[in-house]
Amino acid sequence: MAGKVHDQLFDAHEHALEQEEPCPTCGGQLQTRYGKRGPFLGCSNYPECDFIRPQNQNDGHIVKHLGKPCPSCNSELVLRQGRFGMFIGCASFPDCQHIEPLEKKADDTQILCPDCHKGHLVQRKSRYGKVFFACDQYPACRFAVNNKPVAQQCEACDFPLLVEKDFATGIKLQCADKKCHHIQQ
Repeated sequence: MAGKVHDQLFDAHEHALEQEEPCPTCGGQLQTRYGKRGPFLGCSNYPECDFIRPQNQNDGHIVKHLGKPCPSCNSELVLRQGRFGMFIGCASFPDCQHIEPLEKKADDTQILCPDCHKGHLVQRKSRYGKVFFACDQYPACRFAVNNKPVAQQCEACDFPLLVEKDFATGIKLQCADKKCHHIQQ
């Protein structure tokens, strides 16, 4: 009984969301359908008519005017919502193709990479949003640590880098060498 009521409510909600819009190809009724990439509008005359349109239009619509000039064409820069997230772009798109990422550049720690001795460690974010520190000479050097680096030498193995590690007793310095991991006193 509860499942039947739930289905009726779900169908009523679906019906309320449907738009009374004709198919631009054949004139049939557009219906909400579901695919692996989410909901979309499809023609009710499928398979004779294969018209589809995504419901979520992430086509770069303007969210906010920033009031700064575009470095390419001096038009205004705007904050846009695109299919890969928020970004800053020129208001005169498509005439001007200038875009900027929303994130700032990687923070350089001015600490020399202990592995290659050429690059410096910079703060980066993983695809899941976790902060880590890696050599700016990537992919030639793949040195990375998950904790904040400190330019001090390990007292046990003389490795030139320590990291701040958070323990139950407080923050302590630990050797960044994977073979050592000595905790400084």
